[in-house]
Amino acid sequence: MGEPVTVVVGKNGLGWGAGVVAANPQSGDPIKKEGDGKAPAGIFRLSTAFGYAPQEQSGWTMPYVSLTPAVECVDDTSSKFYNRILDRGSVNPDWNSSEQMRRSDELYRWGIVVDHNADPIKPGGGSCIFMHIWRGPGQGTVGCTAMPQEKLEAVLAWLDPKRNPMLVQLPAAEYKKMKRKWKLPEME
Repeated sequence: MGEPVTVVVGKNGLGWGAGVVAANPQSGDPIKKEGDGKAPAGIFRLSTAFGYAPQEQSGWTMPYVSLTPAVECVDDTSSKFYNRILDRGSVNPDWNSSEQMRRSDELYRWGIVVDHNADPIKPGGGSCIFMHIWRGPGQGTVGCTAMPQEKLEAVLAWLDPKRNPMLVQLPAAEYKKMKRKWKLPEME
């Protein structure tokens, strides 16, 4: 739907992730792992919007989490809260590493959770994957998918939880190969 949107992904490319369709990597294909700088490849649910504002923008329909200084995403593979976004004050923290969601920059002013490695959660399989605002074209992320703020805002306004929104993220050759099997739309 709409015009194509230029995005950046992980600074180290893509690795097969854990999404709604089981990936079938070939021998030697990269697999997404914690801290590898790769964004996950596959099909993933988009579940929860987030941002610095106390509430979502008018007209947005996705569930929304307001990011306070206490909200973190746990990336410690030994934590029982691994790959979960939560308020540090609402639990007994058992982690040594997490991502502060209320950052000093604007990258998480708006975003949406990409349900990679979500059900069931596999420790070490990669955590805290989002669609968020980019630093700029050609500047890869540590594992997320990023785009200009105005494009992300348009995506967030368009998403409807009743329509089961998903992110399909694959190298072009893999997309063509999986198009029929996964019933994907035509690429532009």
